[in-house]
Amino acid sequence: MTTSRFPAAASPTAAHRVANWLLLCAAMVFAMAIIGAITRLTESGLSITEWKPISGAIPPLSEAQWLAEFEKYKQIPEYQVLNRGMSLEEFKHIFFWEWFHRLWGRLIGIVFAVPLVWFAVKGMISRPMLPRLVGLFLLGGLQGFIGWFMVQSGLSERTDVSHYRLALHLSMALILYALLIRTALSLRHPGAGPRAELAPLVWHGRAALALVGITVVWGAFVAGLDAGFAYNTWPTMNGDFMPPEVWNLSPAWLNFLENTAAVQFTHRWLAIVTALTVLTYVWRIGQRHDVAARAKPVALGLAAGVLAQVGLGITTLLLAVPVALGSAHQGGAMVVIGLLVWSLHTLRRPGI
Repeated sequence: MTTSRFPAAASPTAAHRVANWLLLCAAMVFAMAIIGAITRLTESGLSITEWKPISGAIPPLSEAQWLAEFEKYKQIPEYQVLNRGMSLEEFKHIFFWEWFHRLWGRLIGIVFAVPLVWFAVKGMISRPMLPRLVGLFLLGGLQGFIGWFMVQSGLSERTDVSHYRLALHLSMALILYALLIRTALSLRHPGAGPRAELAPLVWHGRAALALVGITVVWGAFVAGLDAGFAYNTWPTMNGDFMPPEVWNLSPAWLNFLENTAAVQFTHRWLAIVTALTVLTYVWRIGQRHDVAARAKPVALGLAAGVLAQVGLGITTLLLAVPVALGSAHQGGAMVVIGLLVWSLHTLRRPGI
């Protein structure tokens, strides 16, 4: 019997409680992504021009404070070029979404940090798991800095944030989300290990996960460049499979990073390739008789999720990215990623 405050292996009940807490944190990251999408689609992200991690949690409470915040916003290019003449009431609306986005990030930090300390003190976290959880907390803190790094790009010379920094910010959110789910599953089923006979299938699933991530990055490029408001037809782009303006920039490779037409084209067809990769992965699971019992239901859910995401993406494009559909489309990507992580876990050793 160990006398250490951090036993080498926490009890199954304790591990399940820690896993449930991590899944709660993953759900909060999911909600954060939705709030972030709304913040972007309502063009609210530059309404707060300072980063105050502590005092910034309190919104303006008086008319004088509101006017002071509005005056700061008036100094940046977004107001001067795009929103000159905006009323204070209109400013309050965009301010709310950015403030709420930052507040939710702070709440995630609290919901992660406080239980982490409590579980550690109570000896409910195994010794090998503790550094991993601390690492997740540090990644969350890094994500907050990346968010401010993104906002800074739109405060001086641009009327919006850098689409590269936007993609970095979203990518970190996806990584945290996937790691939280994977860690929770490893706590629920600590004995599960890789199965050699399923290695090709696992690699297929990992390739699908990587493609989903890449597709989401190009989706962030689409959002950052407002490319979703152009070429609102499907399957052609205003009558062309690939419009000639795809090649407007030089060198040619730069088009796929910074040209509105090329970025939307890339996201469209990456999404189709990714969906086919996911669906063939699901089909291969369906053909196997040596997978765990719940592998097939999870795979079917994954197939439904990816088909819904493709349909949602096309609808969002055809309707020129309404806020509700655009934010739902980002949420759909999170659902697909979560199901893929779960599906890959079901391919581990029996006993899960």
